[in-house]
Amino acid sequence: MTTYNHMVFIVDDDVRIREALGELLESHGMCAVAFGSAGDYVLADKPDMPACLILDVELPDINGLDLQKQIAEGDHPPIVFITGHGDIPSSVRAIKHGAVDFLTKPFSDADLMAAIQTAIAQDRERRSERAELTMLRQRYLELTPRERDVLPLVVSGLLNKQAAAQLGISEVTLQIHRRNVMQKMTAASLADLVRMAQRLEIPITHSRRAGGN
Repeated sequence: MTTYNHMVFIVDDDVRIREALGELLESHGMCAVAFGSAGDYVLADKPDMPACLILDVELPDINGLDLQKQIAEGDHPPIVFITGHGDIPSSVRAIKHGAVDFLTKPFSDADLMAAIQTAIAQDRERRSERAELTMLRQRYLELTPRERDVLPLVVSGLLNKQAAAQLGISEVTLQIHRRNVMQKMTAASLADLVRMAQRLEIPITHSRRAGGN
């Protein structure tokens, strides 16, 4: 039994197109699931793996561009549009809202496969970034309340004595908290910790060091 590490969804109301695309993808060792309408696709259970959505513009229940807009805020794979009636405004709208490509039928197998590969690569990267962010949030939750107070002061560029004075604690205590923050967040350097704070959207106040004007 073949195990796949990605998925391609096909949404097209033409059964011949669905079958042709399914055969093409199968010939390239890809797993595809086809739907005749947007509603069927939206309601279907989807495996948790990198994917691509091949979406026809003209569908029986909704325009593909409108579907793109509706699912934009949700967790959906990158879209490759296919259409028999392409026009510049539609293609611009699709690409502007994140579509990987906008192909007009008849398109070449090579162009479609290239777009699919790009879409799956984008989704794989997005999933990796999301998993990393989830891990960062879990690490942040492991910090004590005081360590969460220390973190933004440290990444803002304050000297230890300045941060300690702001919190009303000794410099030695501040250094202990700072070390704990670095260890719990698994930050290799201060620059690394700053990047983590930015990804977590922790407010950072850029303060002048002592001796500045």
